[in-house]
Amino acid sequence: MNVRMMAAAIACAALTAAGSSAPAHGAGAPQTVDDIHKILHVVVIMQENRSFDSYFGTYPGANGIPMTDGVPTHCVNDPAKSKCVFPYHDARDVNYGGPHMAQSAELDSDGGLMDGFIGVAESGGVRCQGMSTDPRCLGSKSPDVMGYHDRRELPNYWAYADNFVLQDAMFEPNSSWSLPAHLFMVSEWSARCAVTDDPASCVGALQSPHSPVRGGPFVPLNYAWTDLTYLLHKHGVGWAYYIFGGSEPDTEDDTMTGRQGPLNAKTPGIWNPLPSFTTVRDDGELGNVKSIDAFYEAARAGTLPAVSWICPNADVSEHPPARVSQGQAYVTRLVNTIMKSPDWNSTAIFLAWDDWGGFYDHVVPPVVDENGYGFRVPALVISPYAKRGFIDHQTLSFDAYVKFIEDDFLDGERIDPRTDGRPDPRPDVRETQSVLGDLRDDFDFSQVPRAPVILH
Repeated sequence: MNVRMMAAAIACAALTAAGSSAPAHGAGAPQTVDDIHKILHVVVIMQENRSFDSYFGTYPGANGIPMTDGVPTHCVNDPAKSKCVFPYHDARDVNYGGPHMAQSAELDSDGGLMDGFIGVAESGGVRCQGMSTDPRCLGSKSPDVMGYHDRRELPNYWAYADNFVLQDAMFEPNSSWSLPAHLFMVSEWSARCAVTDDPASCVGALQSPHSPVRGGPFVPLNYAWTDLTYLLHKHGVGWAYYIFGGSEPDTEDDTMTGRQGPLNAKTPGIWNPLPSFTTVRDDGELGNVKSIDAFYEAARAGTLPAVSWICPNADVSEHPPARVSQGQAYVTRLVNTIMKSPDWNSTAIFLAWDDWGGFYDHVVPPVVDENGYGFRVPALVISPYAKRGFIDHQTLSFDAYVKFIEDDFLDGERIDPRTDGRPDPRPDVRETQSVLGDLRDDFDFSQVPRAPVILH
């Protein structure tokens, strides 16, 4: 443990001894530049395929579905039925969503009109294999992309928003599907590399950063560009990427019509990209990609690493057609485990969903570069230092997670080809985009660490 982390640990212990009650506090409490270092553990929990409006579109105070007196005012054209469909409450536990690749994002947004969602969900041939999200295959007579859930289906997620921080302007970092989103989550880029292990040979690939063998096993390209674990390793900062073993959609087709591939810590895949990075192998850190059991053991023992990512399997992912209730129960167990951990008083949990899954959202994404942003996704900050019941309206993306980690553990060093020692031709340094907000605004580091909120 370096001197800075040791000092933070001592300060945290002193606060814990003072008590764990949660006094009232204001959003504008003064903070010092070093207060972020009270966070010794960052845990990123990434779920799948939901838009902000589909989960929090009616949450009080959030930038949700446009309504007057509780009645939606904007509708989306249904080309198949020649009518305009308004957002509606959907109490079903199983949803289907729609296509969500780069082209789908462009068509859904329709030049900023945000009215292509139903037409995209109805387009294309019927393909009913694997995890197909085509509603015609899954028992739905029409697309459900205009449906939204509320507290009745999402009591725990809404309770986290009540007690901690809801972010209503968290955008997927890229305008595409799950694999690019997970690559941006750990590296700020999605690319193909022509020469194995050569970062200079990589070129941006928003839609297809790998070449799967149709009908065969998942065969990722070598991810030679620089990722966050390279900087963490260089600074001696511990990390782990936890995988819930099971299955994942293992095809490049965003409708997930192919076979489901195996998902475990030793198998590179859509939700497990780090084993394919040159840096992880060269740094001898393949063992840092672990099973979910290792997360529970570390949390209970109070030995969480500084940085953790946690990814689900298909059953608990909330990726259509997985059940919403199963995903919520799984996330609740993860959060409860951290809250009961000796590490709770020094932890920040960032919970988000990797892409919009074809579901309606009314906000036009900002354009920051050739890759994104993509659509808004649900996002929450859960921490003993998180502001209570705070809605963060800053423009954010997963880049903000990387920025927070770099500011907390790396003295602000960035994944930057000019300074990081592994130059690659990425188009920009995403953490320095002027539009990107600062996650420190979601915390009140002057408060005594708040008590856990255990949910069931």
